[in-house]
Amino acid sequence: MADAKPAAAASAANTTPRQGGRQDRRQRGGRRDDRRNQRDEAPKEFEEVVINIDRVARVVKGGRRFRFKALVVVGNHKGKVGVGVSKGQDVQTAISKATDVAKKNLITVPITNETIPHDAEVKVSGAQVLIKPAAPGTGIIAGGVVRQVIGVTGIRNMLSKSLGSTNKVNIAYATIDALKTMVPREQWIGAEKKAAKKEAK
Repeated sequence: MADAKPAAAASAANTTPRQGGRQDRRQRGGRRDDRRNQRDEAPKEFEEVVINIDRVARVVKGGRRFRFKALVVVGNHKGKVGVGVSKGQDVQTAISKATDVAKKNLITVPITNETIPHDAEVKVSGAQVLIKPAAPGTGIIAGGVVRQVIGVTGIRNMLSKSLGSTNKVNIAYATIDALKTMVPREQWIGAEKKAAKKEAK
């Protein structure tokens, strides 16, 4: 009986640190999770919108090789927007590559009173896109691809019409080219003269 008490005490002593170790591990694990959550909560500079994903095939000697093609638009809602198209073995790879392409081809759109400064019409291949400025409160009157591209630019009011081809890639590039042609109101011909006359008065 005398030997049983020291053995019980030794076993209790051995189990106590293990439980403490498990608790420490849980606490450390919680800290790691908190760090991951902080990284995920960091705001992104650009919003990424996947417009379309297609499965494409290439005929090779052994048969067909299937891949995915992604069309992505990125924007920061402050006048910067870009469109990218890329292919990958899976959907996630195609989207990430297209996003990188879009970020490398960003353009800056001049925004005046939450709308574009003037109207423009651009044709890319078979797709033709017409965009016009609109009064405050109108909203974005556009459909499909044009709405998704304009939605990440920061423009609040605009009218648009898509004519011709329904190819989403061509419509996206036509919309970007139309936004590229925008000239700020300060750079219009005669704008400096009008400003000088106002100052003289």
